[in-house]
Amino acid sequence: QVQLVESGGGLVQAGASLRLSCVASGRMFSTYHMAWFRQAPGKEREFVAAISSSGRTTVYLDSVKGRFTISRDNVKNTMYLQMNNLRPEDTAVYYCAADRRRRIVVGKDDRSYDLWGQGTQVTVSS
Repeated sequence: QVQLVESGGGLVQAGASLRLSCVASGRMFSTYHMAWFRQAPGKEREFVAAISSSGRTTVYLDSVKGRFTISRDNVKNTMYLQMNNLRPEDTAVYYCAADRRRRIVVGKDDRSYDLWGQGTQVTVSS
């Protein structure tokens, strides 16, 4: 059974950096579009960034453009989210997600993704 496991969250001060990782089990990782979502307390889950199966296409939430970078290593079955210049409003549980249905378009809504990790907490203090 394919699983996604996130790591790399933590408590940092505003302006700091963190790198999140998402490791997928199984042998089909290179065929999945992948994404990061986040959910802050009392708020709905929000799209953050996505990357195509090949890694050639990336999309971002406007508020993280220029600060966050999504990437992947299909040899290591791992996706990353490099987060720089973190802000208190970035505080949330961050989830990785996989679209295993070989869609052409990289989705920005959570209905596009059919496999989810357990989440990792990111807390940014002011």
